[in-house]
Amino acid sequence: MPEHRELRLPDDVRLHVTVSGPAHAEVTVVLLHGWTLDGRSWHRQLTHLRDRFADRVRLVTYDARGHGRSSCLTRRDATLAQLGDDLAAVVDEVAPAGPVVLVGHSMGGMTVMEYAHRHPDRFAARTAGLVFVSTTAEGHTHTVYGLSPRIARLIRLAETTGAEVLARCGGWRPPHALLRALRPSIRWMLFGDRCDPADIRLVTSAVARATLRSIGGFRASIGAQHRLETLTALGRLPAAALVGDRDRLTPPPCAESIAAALPTAELTVCPGAGHMLMMERPDEVTNAVAGVLDQVLTAAEPSLPTRRS
Repeated sequence: MPEHRELRLPDDVRLHVTVSGPAHAEVTVVLLHGWTLDGRSWHRQLTHLRDRFADRVRLVTYDARGHGRSSCLTRRDATLAQLGDDLAAVVDEVAPAGPVVLVGHSMGGMTVMEYAHRHPDRFAARTAGLVFVSTTAEGHTHTVYGLSPRIARLIRLAETTGAEVLARCGGWRPPHALLRALRPSIRWMLFGDRCDPADIRLVTSAVARATLRSIGGFRASIGAQHRLETLTALGRLPAAALVGDRDRLTPPPCAESIAAALPTAELTVCPGAGHMLMMERPDEVTNAVAGVLDQVLTAAEPSLPTRRS
């Protein structure tokens, strides 16, 4: 059974962390969720990876500060830089030894890049593989919401203005009635051609747990981050990048630039899928994570001595 624990950070923010698998596992996988979501986003991958790798792998998810069951944050801490520091603390706490594979969706992928940028020595010493799901290393450079550039600029202006207002709202959370009314908009923005109603309910539930300060506060940092140079410096880690060709937030050029910066990354474009690949295409995402894990586990196996005749 998964173990739930609370990690208190130096600034007294408490992160809700979920761990499954033995402490002596060969590899630890940390899966990071996207903006306004929580660790439940990965429930299908967690089930399938547990079945596939059993005790060889330890699986870790956590709710980012201001999201899910983690505590609130101050407005000045609603940055990707802070999330990168938080990830460093999580790795040190739950996986103090052994190789780590980092899997990030959307804001979670950007958090991984920020960890690599702000803590390069610790990242290099511990990280053995990477999976980037529906994310970007170029801020909002490619985000046009599937619309014409002129309309996209207007939407971005409205979005950033609204985010500033929400960031001032503190620890309040969105009313459930409002979120139910916004479900068609959420479905259009986040999903592609097909969508399971249960996935919409899960996403809506996650957004309802995020504070308004988090929903609004992280927007500026997400839009401004540029970390392609950081990725280029990572060398030849086993890696994968996945994107849906109907993704309105991080469209295919985002994943293509990540794959170009990481020459070992296997690029997968999922036809008809939107931004929520772990829900829309769970098998493709699970297989990508498993593929990186297979490489890491193989590399960690001690070589057998050559038998002399």
